[in-house]
Amino acid sequence: MAILLPTNLCKAVLRCFLSRKFAAWSEDFKVVSSQVIGIDVGGTAIKLGRFAADGTCLQSLTVAAPQPTTPEAVLAVIVDAIAQIDPLDQTVAIGVGTPGPSDAAGRIAKIAINLPGWIDVPLADWLEAKTGKPTAIANDANCALLGEAWLGAGRHFQNLILLTLGTGVGGAIILDGKLFIGHQGAAGELGLISLNPDGPICNSGNQGSLEQYASATAIRRRTLKEPVELGFLAQQGDAAALTFWEKYGRNLGIGLTSLIYVLTPQAIVIGGGISGSFEFFIPAVKAEIEKRVQPLSRAGLQILPAELGNFAGIVGAAKLAWQNYIIRNS
Repeated sequence: MAILLPTNLCKAVLRCFLSRKFAAWSEDFKVVSSQVIGIDVGGTAIKLGRFAADGTCLQSLTVAAPQPTTPEAVLAVIVDAIAQIDPLDQTVAIGVGTPGPSDAAGRIAKIAINLPGWIDVPLADWLEAKTGKPTAIANDANCALLGEAWLGAGRHFQNLILLTLGTGVGGAIILDGKLFIGHQGAAGELGLISLNPDGPICNSGNQGSLEQYASATAIRRRTLKEPVELGFLAQQGDAAALTFWEKYGRNLGIGLTSLIYVLTPQAIVIGGGISGSFEFFIPAVKAEIEKRVQPLSRAGLQILPAELGNFAGIVGAAKLAWQNYIIRNS
């Protein structure tokens, strides 16, 4: 049986429905047409990018980090750089990657062992006070993985991990499409897992961590050569260099074995400067994983080189900004 409503009530219901639909449409349009800033803070340089909602980088800027890189000095440089990259004040949010863990809320840079004075720095609050824009911060490796998952090598996967092979070994984890940071924000320090209980002492307090075998610092200690030099020698067919990369890949593969058993990722993305020699160490990595990991735990696993290079940090910081902006406005 049909129920007829009074004409004035019908109009009121229609107006309410349309106003809600318009509000939702208006908010969606606002997000699509807005821009954000992604920032990657390093010890020698600070990178910034202004991004559209689809990930298009509209403008990028790299400025020298102040020396010493104290929190207050870095803040001043960032604020000045934001004014340069967004002179018309078109952006609605900011994301920042810092070289160390943040708190779980993405507000405080807990520590950055290579930057002086970076202990419990309320960087998000500081930037919001200076710019008026909602700000979120995260570990730089987490930002790099967010970038790769959004626009790079990890864009086809919901469960993946990232290893950044550079001066140290950083890491990050995405599970079911979401960045996993743990209850205090410090999860994902994949380079600090134990590989050899009697190995070299690590700055973390661990001994024989993966970082002590897979980082550029470890390579220099063991070979007295730079990774890029060993990569060049391998390209020339140098037997000693090829043997080194095989041993390197074996150690890396053993370290990844533990991570695969715990996380069973769909993909492992390898980034950082050492990934330039990916082709020389990846066969040994895969051989160790196939030997040590039972088939069910590695089914469908792909090991991929990162695609975004040095831009992964600012891309991921921009994604962080979008996520924070949407949450605040939902």
